[in-house]
Amino acid sequence: MAATRAELFAFLDDLNIKHTSTDHRPVFTVEEGVDIKATLSGGHTKNLFLKDKRGALILISALDSTEIRLNQLHKALCCARLSFGRAELMEDVLGVTPGSVTAFALINDQPARVRFILDAALMAHKEVNFHPLKNDATTTIASDGLLHFARATGHEPEMVDFTTLTDG
Repeated sequence: MAATRAELFAFLDDLNIKHTSTDHRPVFTVEEGVDIKATLSGGHTKNLFLKDKRGALILISALDSTEIRLNQLHKALCCARLSFGRAELMEDVLGVTPGSVTAFALINDQPARVRFILDAALMAHKEVNFHPLKNDATTTIASDGLLHFARATGHEPEMVDFTTLTDG
């Protein structure tokens, strides 16, 4: 059963990770939330749930402005070709629905099946913003708090500098 927002916040509290949240209308794309982001400090995210041709699952949390070339990403990640994971698989593994994909969903991936990739540009921010399991709010935590959270869920974050990836 997927964690609730209250359970996520209790988990963050148990880890001594400071967090603040802002409720807002549901947003499904980076573009839809531009006005909301303007009122919040820190790095704003886009999150991609991917599956490679061999069945490996990957969650990428990147700065919202980062360009990710999906057709070349498999080379950098040393995996098979990637595509977006189906909504049913996302809900089964991460406990979230499309539009609500978030690093916080790692709390639901037990035992850990998902490889967690973090954008170096996102982690350059002192604070980062994610949906707290649903897309009707944004939760801000310190970037080092995100690393602590991921590790506490059994996911060792892998840092990728997407600006260094080429089409070659």
